[in-house]
Formats: sequence, structure tokens, C-alpha cells
Amino acid sequence: MIRLRIKVVCWSRPALALTDTPRPNCPQCRGEGGHHHDYGDHTGEYAGTEWVSCPCWDENRCTVLLPIPRRPRWLRRRDTGRDPWGTGGYSDEPPF
Repeated sequence: MIRLRIKVVCWSRPALALTDTPRPNCPQCRGEGGHHHDYGDHTGEYAGTEWVSCPCWDENRCTVLLPIPRRPRWLRRRDTGRDPWGTGGYSDEPPF
């Protein structure tokens, strides 16, 4: 049975996608979708952690529903790095 949710994904551009979720009452992963597995190198020392997915969930099952439009250039914020009044962007004046 598929348990669907809406998620924001950022592949080539931001979009809303329909994705599968882990089974909440799974005895192996307890609804987390998998677990972390620590592994060592040939000397037995810690070498890293890898994610092991649970069979109750397919993390690659994703269908893009709607691309999120980009802001027009004239609406994008520009940080010029200068403060013309020298106040750090804040005013010590009382409100009107």
C-alpha cells in the first residue's frame, strides 16, 4: 500500500512532488524508512556511516506535480554589501 505525501524537491529546479512515505508500524524501521549502519575499514577502525533503506519504503518513488516558478529578476533581493546610513540596517528612530 502506498502512503503518499506532498514534498518540495530541488532537482534541476524547485518543484512540488508526490512521494511515498515509510510504513509507520513497520517492525524493522519503526516508521523511519531505514537505519544508519556504522562500518569500519580493514583495521577495524570506524570509517563512516551509511543509510540502509527499509523494504517497506521506496525512497526513489517520486512524481513531480508542479514546478515552482522562479521569482522575476526585478523581485530578487540584491545584497550590495553597503549600508548608506551606517546603521547596520536598523533605525533608532521611534515608529510613526
